[in-house]
Amino acid sequence: MRLLAVLFALACGFQARAGEAPTFRVDPYWPKPLPNDWIMGQAAGVSVDAQDRIWVVQRPRTLTDDEKAASLTPPRSKCCRPAPPVLVFDQEGNLVKAWGGPGAGYDWPANEHGIHVDHKGFVWLAGNGETDGQILKFDQDGKFILQIGKSGPQTNSADTSRLGKPAHVQVDPATNELYVADGYFNHRVIVFDAETGAYKRHWGAYGKPPTDEALGPFDPAAPPAQQFRNPVHCVQVARDGLVYVCDRTNNRVQVFRTDGSFVKEYFVERETRANGSVWELALWPDDAQSFLINADGANNEVRTLDRDTGAVLGRFGRNGRQAGDFHWVHNLAIDRKGNVFTTEVDTGKRAQKFLLQGEMVLRKRTTTP
Repeated sequence: MRLLAVLFALACGFQARAGEAPTFRVDPYWPKPLPNDWIMGQAAGVSVDAQDRIWVVQRPRTLTDDEKAASLTPPRSKCCRPAPPVLVFDQEGNLVKAWGGPGAGYDWPANEHGIHVDHKGFVWLAGNGETDGQILKFDQDGKFILQIGKSGPQTNSADTSRLGKPAHVQVDPATNELYVADGYFNHRVIVFDAETGAYKRHWGAYGKPPTDEALGPFDPAAPPAQQFRNPVHCVQVARDGLVYVCDRTNNRVQVFRTDGSFVKEYFVERETRANGSVWELALWPDDAQSFLINADGANNEVRTLDRDTGAVLGRFGRNGRQAGDFHWVHNLAIDRKGNVFTTEVDTGKRAQKFLLQGEMVLRKRTTTP
């Protein structure tokens, strides 16, 4: 009878019941060692494309001389050399593609931060270096397509000609609009046309015009801040038209409609006084996008949140160096099977894969007579 029930669920495409949180276990063998004596620096972003390949952007310039000793003149040891900034892995952890770095016609970020592969297969990159005010668009082989904004001195959150150390981006497939979490200097979400780069709109916390006033350290006992703190670290657009924003050091998720009108907010680990609890969010890949998966680089754990209420339904990870532990877990992404991929900055400098456990049905299946 149990087998019949499982088969029926698979045929009909039943989703996990509300509150039925997924569970995960680490794959300690993912990814496989890099070729060419390459080594990864701070891993600052991760995205999964339509073929379930995993795209990581990392920071070669964060490697110590000891880590990149083979690239020095003269070489100090047999290994290693900085890998290219953009690394693409298959599900087994094999490196299938690598590219990136300065080139003609665009301003490569001074500090790589965030990667997104959109519904058309284009690759978007952000940067939070001191002069970074641009978003870059490439094809999957690294051919430059478009730059939005420019490198140079930072301005303010009212400037629509450039960004302010943007952290992350996402393209809404329904409108082909690019949403930018902007960022480490500015205090806003800003939206552009993903084809032309034309400015569309922007907003701050609660849908108000953003300001750049200094708010001081976060105090969990104080009333909620009326503006975003730095960094505005992520943005996710759900299929139902709700926009989820990581207000990282305010320890909260703010929810908007696509026009910037405020819907609600919820706090996550509100007592966190370090560098914030809401570093990244990813939408769960069932039809209802029931959960938000939340990376927290201060507490070094990944949580499953109820998308509607923000309630914590599950969590994994701790601060540490072993497989399944984290040190400054920075970003995450989810494939179509429900596996979670994470990246770590500071001295973490790695990507990890966490396998979904159980028999959760993630997408509706079409049955044939």
